[in-house]
Amino acid sequence: MPQQRSHRKPKLSQVVGDTLESLARAAFAPEEEPAPSAMVIAVDAMGSDRAPRPEIEGALQASRAGYARVILVGREELIRQELAHHPGAGSLPIEIVHAGETIGMHEKAAQAVRSKRDSSMRVGLSLVREGRAHGFITAGNTGAAMATAKMVLGALPGVDRPGLAAVFPTAAGTAAVMIDVGANVDSKPQNLVQFAVMGEIYSRIIFGIPRPRVGLLSIGEEESKGNELTREAHALLKQLPLNFAGNVEGRDLYNGKLDVIVCDGFVGNVALKISEGLVETVRAILKDSLQETITRQVGFLLSRRAFADFKKRLDYSEYGGAPLLGIKGVCIVSHGSSNANAIKNAIRVASEFAGGGINQKIEQDLAEMNGGAKSRAEAAAVGS
Repeated sequence: MPQQRSHRKPKLSQVVGDTLESLARAAFAPEEEPAPSAMVIAVDAMGSDRAPRPEIEGALQASRAGYARVILVGREELIRQELAHHPGAGSLPIEIVHAGETIGMHEKAAQAVRSKRDSSMRVGLSLVREGRAHGFITAGNTGAAMATAKMVLGALPGVDRPGLAAVFPTAAGTAAVMIDVGANVDSKPQNLVQFAVMGEIYSRIIFGIPRPRVGLLSIGEEESKGNELTREAHALLKQLPLNFAGNVEGRDLYNGKLDVIVCDGFVGNVALKISEGLVETVRAILKDSLQETITRQVGFLLSRRAFADFKKRLDYSEYGGAPLLGIKGVCIVSHGSSNANAIKNAIRVASEFAGGGINQKIEQDLAEMNGGAKSRAEAAAVGS
């Protein structure tokens, strides 16, 4: 009689041992050196709440990952002091450009932009204008960043007002772009139309969505719902060759049905701040709940990978920052509390933005849109 094979399950100790061995092999396996990027990104080293540490650590991580060559802009002595804590930093493609002034979080944007000509923001954006850098990122004063970018770089032809675009995670595992989230408190219907065009191009190039679905944020899905701004913008958006889904509600921001959501800066900024607060609240509640009993703690330990994935999907630092769309250059505005991971990803986004030719595409599409509107107006005048 042939001998039967044993189907006994391996012991727990054996499973754990095999798992640790495979993890060790993966952890200590030699990594391939990333190909150096041709992109040069200027970083405001004095912008964040804890500057210059997050900016420098993020720049080092981005350089090691091959995202870009980095120019750190700010007070040179402080930057060098921080770099001294990182052995090996001298071998990375990182340059320092001195700027003697900084713009604080609570300074009035217009006044600071005019009076502080040697600010790290102005010097960094000047590097973009002069062609020494392909893009600029800052985690400093948002109002000052937008005002300085418009003054130093100027707006693209066909853009009345630049818009700030933020990226949100969705339940479908995709990313939704909301524009505007704070650059313009008061907007006109034509501004929302331009936001839609710019957001659609950004979604298509950065996230690789062939035909992004665009929605107009309102208080109801019906075309008649909303205020005068949304109703007029709806009528204009229907005429564009976009994949326009009509009006959408706030809950659609996270369900994955839309790729681009358009609104004015006042509403968008409120939605952004509510979302940030909600994420922190969910994290705190979940953490407290998991620590209540031993059973829950054990369950957490067994599901750490799932919880880590959950945390990563909600982590704003994974998206780097919000690009200011519609200016002649690349400017990424990050959160004031940005950590090194956020700065690293902002550098990545800036490099992808510059390499994707987004500004050229925005200029081209707006020119075609304005030309079509002019032709329709001329035809209507002849017909009357």
